[in-house]
Amino acid sequence: MQTTFPRLLQMHASERPDAPAMREKEYGIWQSLSWANLSAMVQQLAAGLHQAGLRRGEHMVVVGANRPRLYATMLAAQSLGAIPVPLYQDAAAAECVYPINNAEVRFAFAEDQEQVDKLLEVRESCPQLERIYFDDPRGLRKYDEPCLASLDELQAAGKVFVGLHPDFYTEQINQARPDDVGAMFFTSGTTGNPKGVVHTHNSLLNRARVGADFDKLTGSEEVLAYLPPAWIGQNIFSYAQWLACGYVVNCPESAATVTIDLKEIGPTYYFAPPRVFEGLLTSVMIRMEDAGAIKRGMFHYFMNIAKRVGPTLMDGKSISLMDRVLYALGTFFVYGPLRNTLGMSRVRVAYTAGEAIGPDLFSFFRSIGINLKQLYGSTETAVFVCLQPDKEARADTVGVPCEGVEIKVADNGEILVKSPGLLKEYYKNPAATAEVLTADGWYHTSDAGFIDAHGHLKIIDRVKDVGRIKGGANDGAMFAPKYVENKLKFFQHIKEVVAYGDGRDQVCVFINIDFDAVGNWAERRNLPYAGYTDLAQKPEVYQLIKECVEKVNADLSADTLLAGSQVSRFLVLHKELDADDGELTRTNKVRRGFIAERYDGLIDALYSGKTSQFIETQVKFEDGRTGKVSATLRIEDTKTFAPVKAAA
Repeated sequence: MQTTFPRLLQMHASERPDAPAMREKEYGIWQSLSWANLSAMVQQLAAGLHQAGLRRGEHMVVVGANRPRLYATMLAAQSLGAIPVPLYQDAAAAECVYPINNAEVRFAFAEDQEQVDKLLEVRESCPQLERIYFDDPRGLRKYDEPCLASLDELQAAGKVFVGLHPDFYTEQINQARPDDVGAMFFTSGTTGNPKGVVHTHNSLLNRARVGADFDKLTGSEEVLAYLPPAWIGQNIFSYAQWLACGYVVNCPESAATVTIDLKEIGPTYYFAPPRVFEGLLTSVMIRMEDAGAIKRGMFHYFMNIAKRVGPTLMDGKSISLMDRVLYALGTFFVYGPLRNTLGMSRVRVAYTAGEAIGPDLFSFFRSIGINLKQLYGSTETAVFVCLQPDKEARADTVGVPCEGVEIKVADNGEILVKSPGLLKEYYKNPAATAEVLTADGWYHTSDAGFIDAHGHLKIIDRVKDVGRIKGGANDGAMFAPKYVENKLKFFQHIKEVVAYGDGRDQVCVFINIDFDAVGNWAERRNLPYAGYTDLAQKPEVYQLIKECVEKVNADLSADTLLAGSQVSRFLVLHKELDADDGELTRTNKVRRGFIAERYDGLIDALYSGKTSQFIETQVKFEDGRTGKVSATLRIEDTKTFAPVKAAA
């Protein structure tokens, strides 16, 4: 049944008013907000915004972490027929200018002083920005800005208005239609200005409901909302599906307490990009390396059993009685305590998306009894395009098309999608809209892939990034940079990779080490270092990374299509790639073109045969100051392997 976000809120408030809708941790204590209280808050905020002048069809920016009042403000805007536009809370002030001006935003919600300062800073560039409402008043007591007001003041004014006009809210939400615009999300802007992806209430809620039905989600689920609300993945799981199912969304106290909060809540439905799962596994392995010999030995013994038996059990297949007994013992001594330590003892369904996940990483979580699966989607498709059914989860595919989705593969290998969840348009950008949406309703994903024999979709890379090696022994071979980068990132010691090779005679890569994992590795070997730059250039670290690269090369040699993508040379960068320096998007995707321009001297050094290269780079610190980081980087050759011929 088609509906809208505010009507779903009203339904939950009417059917189970006292049930918890959200929880927020503040000063170490979890506070619950019932559906009835949330509904009253939304009505009052909507009335306050109406009095302040927010009108149907206007956009309202919301910027902050997951908080009940941020969600309530989004619902209040939608109740008036206005359109919430979430922005990344870690974005620099300058990054907010284009979205605010493009969407002609007059009203903004800011969580705290940091976000208020950011919006006040851009007011000269955004003269139409009239009103900024803040949630957390700490640090704002002496601010004297006519445009600035607290959400408490807005809600108090709205409460008076609701008392005088008791039918106002119902009249407003009854005007909305499922095909009205419900929200707008800005893309990460890897190649230029971000684009505003326009979604209707129906496109978002249709996909939310399909995903919920697929995994049999109910109102009894517990979800931890800890990723940026501006990312559509978080928005679907903790906003659209929250209202579609009526489960409880829990907001952690801060980014620093997420791990603790995860254990306290024990979510039943969990979503995270691969980098979060990589971080969890890395922390586990670091702790085990520091454990005593007996504990470490027991861990490795039972993990070997889990690796052999666990995925088979997760797929519902039979195993021998002895293996079943050993796995039960492993659950008691290792897997159960480990799931509890990770905060996943109650997880019934866990999803990862956004990037490819390493087979070893994927297998690890499934082997200890966590039902980790992959999905495929994007901002433009309202996330849910393909999902992995229970007992059919594989690391090398992203699942089968979910309900309502059609997929076809173009002649150039691009995946085309039809779905009720497709974007309505790119805001004020008909040319870009026409590029991705055909007249007969097919969406160009820009991803290259194919449907395998089991009906599962397999993604290779972005179509524009798939290239060819030119010259040398592998002349004409396919080059898929993302595929190579992901295979290297599957190693716990490697955090980020940027691969080059299109139109060149060999593949070369930049590598960021994982500072925590490599730092722990170095400390256990009594290898002294003074910060990231020093550690990254240690000969011992280069040997460690070289072994990882050569293992990937051995794997690639067995791949008929991508054997020519083996890495011939690499260097470890002197600094971590950073969104504040423009090298990553706010969703931590590599901006390969920008990096190529910024480090063109390093690319020339890799391809000219040099063994080292001096580099000095300007960086931006968290407090806004700038500085420079310099180093002489080693450049290392690696062993490549002859392609393995398939058996006749």
